[in-house]
Amino acid sequence: MDNCLGKIRSYYSKLSEKEKRIAKYILDHPDKIIHSTINEVADDLNVADATVFRFCKRLGFRGYQALKIALASEIMTPIQQIHEEISEDDNEKVVAEKIFKSNIRTLENTLQILDRSAIEKAVEWILQANRLELYGIGGSSVIAMDAYHKFIRSGILAVANYDSHFQLMSASQLTQRDVALVISHSGTNKDTLRILHAAKKSGAKTIGITSYPKSPIGQNVDVALFTSSEETEYRSEALASRIGQLSLIDALYVNIMIRNKANAKVSLEKVREAISETRI
Repeated sequence: MDNCLGKIRSYYSKLSEKEKRIAKYILDHPDKIIHSTINEVADDLNVADATVFRFCKRLGFRGYQALKIALASEIMTPIQQIHEEISEDDNEKVVAEKIFKSNIRTLENTLQILDRSAIEKAVEWILQANRLELYGIGGSSVIAMDAYHKFIRSGILAVANYDSHFQLMSASQLTQRDVALVISHSGTNKDTLRILHAAKKSGAKTIGITSYPKSPIGQNVDVALFTSSEETEYRSEALASRIGQLSLIDALYVNIMIRNKANAKVSLEKVREAISETRI
């Protein structure tokens, strides 16, 4: 059964103001929702029935009744809230446990909002690409370099640079046969947006990884893959989201390796041979 409350929390920052009102109502009154009709909820919130219905669809449920069933199951057999606030009184092991549980929650939330058609299209485009360019600024540059470390083994021509100016120049040289993979937690970094604009102007296909669907990057890439994480006092949302970003990259890479098995095998052998020679 779907984790209804978890889905709502993971989507919350990405919702419109009207949707946030519905989300908060459900989070604050889960017991009441189970015993209310869609008309009663709509009346309490002063919105149309259709607005509540669309909200349920947005979460991946077939409708209000499906959301109620999932919510009832969750309340009747409550799951432990694994995203716990870290306290200064916690010992080292408890802090470690909460960090691990928070990371698990990030992966679960990201998996819940994973769009099958989006990841299928991203895999197909990368397989067909003449060149795969990987872009990220600041903390996202670490994710881009991790992606480069993986895709360089796949038999696909992958390129990545740490310097934002080099990234911008490289993006300007892309063609219609190339793919640009842009990574940004906030989706609003100005340097990253300039790189995305240059890549699109060059005619390249663009894939984005971000936590905010309504951000400029989330709205302007051709295919968007979203991560979801929750913030705590001691861990920023941006840091937690990297767990989801790395997992999305890994999912793309493994799909590519499966689909591109022959070329990937040759590429891996070359990499292993080169590494082996450096150890002599």
